[in-house]
Amino acid sequence: MTTEENFTSEEIAKLEISLPTSLELCRLGLATMIDIRQTFEIELKGAIPDTEHIPMFELKVMLGHTLTEDEQDILDAGEIKEMDAKSFFTTINKLHHTSDHLLLCICNSGRRSLSAASLLRTLGYPKALSVAGGFVAWKKLQQQNS
Repeated sequence: MTTEENFTSEEIAKLEISLPTSLELCRLGLATMIDIRQTFEIELKGAIPDTEHIPMFELKVMLGHTLTEDEQDILDAGEIKEMDAKSFFTTINKLHHTSDHLLLCICNSGRRSLSAASLLRTLGYPKALSVAGGFVAWKKLQQQNS
């Protein structure tokens, strides 16, 4: 799997979607945002309403991927969310195949979500995208709108 540091600008252009477009697609019922941050990150910084939470590092471990040292450090920083393959694929299939939703991966800044979208695509979910700017952009937009 490609790491976020290795994405070309062409790959990013194919995987990334803007936050305003993401929010509109969700509002129209055409997409679901998947928050891939670790549980402790959501507890510390806040949750985005109406998102599915699937922590990326637990997913990678479940699928047999080796975590980088930085990823392992982040995983070790909080409590692990128990996830099994059946519940993951049931959730993703319900969103992607049954509801025909785009899967919009969002992380803190938009870098890890590129890897998550790429991983989902390798698993057979071609409608996976990364939300540019991540939670930081979402929080900024909320502050502008209040």
